[in-house]
Amino acid sequence: MRAITFYDWMKAALYDPAHGYYQRSDHERWGRAGDYRTSPERSALFAATFARYFARLYEELEQPRKWTIVECGAGGGDFAFGVLETLAQQFPSVFEATRYVVYDVSRDALRRTQQRLVDFGDRVTCSSSFDAIHVDNGIFFSNELLDAFPVHRVVQTEQGLAELYVEGFSWVEGPLSTPRLAEFCAEYAPELIAGQVIEINLEIDEWFARVAGKLANGFVITVDYGAESDELYDATLRPNGTLRGFRGHEFVDDVLAQPGECDITASVNWTQVKTAGERARLKVVEFASQDKFLLSAGLLTELEHQLSLARTEAERTALTTGARDLNLPGGMASSFQVLVQRRVEEEDKDVTCV
Repeated sequence: MRAITFYDWMKAALYDPAHGYYQRSDHERWGRAGDYRTSPERSALFAATFARYFARLYEELEQPRKWTIVECGAGGGDFAFGVLETLAQQFPSVFEATRYVVYDVSRDALRRTQQRLVDFGDRVTCSSSFDAIHVDNGIFFSNELLDAFPVHRVVQTEQGLAELYVEGFSWVEGPLSTPRLAEFCAEYAPELIAGQVIEINLEIDEWFARVAGKLANGFVITVDYGAESDELYDATLRPNGTLRGFRGHEFVDDVLAQPGECDITASVNWTQVKTAGERARLKVVEFASQDKFLLSAGLLTELEHQLSLARTEAERTALTTGARDLNLPGGMASSFQVLVQRRVEEEDKDVTCV
C-alpha cells in the first residue's frame, strides 16, 4: 500500500463524502450520546452570552441596517439557535437587522442545523459553498473549527526534518511533502529537538485569507483550544505533539486504527493564527481564555436574566451548573481561548477595543 501524508489521511478520515467522520449521518457525534460535547451543548448560556457580545459589536459597527453573522462549522445548530433566540427576545432591533448564514462542508451537519433552525425561517441560510458568502457588515464566528483542519506531522531527526506518512495502519518517515513545512518550522518552531513530533496546520493561513476576502467590515471571532508557539512546541511539555482522537468521550489510543469512526484534532497555534490574521489585515481586538472572555461579555448578567425566567428548580439547577462549567477555574472553559479580530482597510487605522 502506498504511503500518504497524514494530511491526506486525516482529510479523508474526517471529510470523505461517503465515509468521513463529519459526513456520516449514522454516527452520533455531539452531546452525551456522542463522542464529545462542545460548549453550546453543555450550556445554553454559552450562545446567549455570545449573543450579548454580538449585540455590542453591532453597536460598534454603528448599527447597520443589515448585517450578517456567519457561523462556520455549526455542528448541530445549538449555537445558532441560542444566538437567534437571545437576539429575538432581548435585542429585537439587532435581530431585525440580522441575517444568519451557516457554512459547513458536512451535508449531515447542514441537514441537522436546518431542522434545528426551522423556526427562524428565511432569516437563516445554510450553505456548503464558501464562494457564495460575502459580508458587507458583520461577523465570522467559529467554535472548535480550526482544530479539525487536517494537519501534517513532522519529526525532527538527527539528519533534519522528516514528515510522518501513513502506510497501511502504521507511521513511516519520509521527506517533506512541501517546502512550506520547513518554512513553517523556521518561523514558528526553530528549536525542535531530535525525536520531537509536531503538527503543522497549513490550512489556517489559507482560511484567514479567505475569510478576510469575504468580510468588508466587521469582526472575526475564533474559539478553540491551543497555545502560543513557544508553549505549543515545548519539547518538555509535548514531545509527541497534540494529535488526539475522541470516541464516546474518551481518548482514542490509536487514531489510525479506525478511520471515520472517531473525531481527530490537534491544538491550534495561536501565534500562527494572529500572524495569518495580520497578513490579511485582521487586527487583534481581544485574546483571552474562554472563561474570562465570557465573564467580561456578560455571562453572569445572562445567568441572572435566565434564572428570573426559570419555572422549575430543575431549570435553575441546569443554569447554575452550566454557568459553573463555563466559569470554573481550571475547568474546561479555561482550556479554550477566544480571539477577536477586526477587519481593517488601512494598516494604520485605529482599532477600537470592545
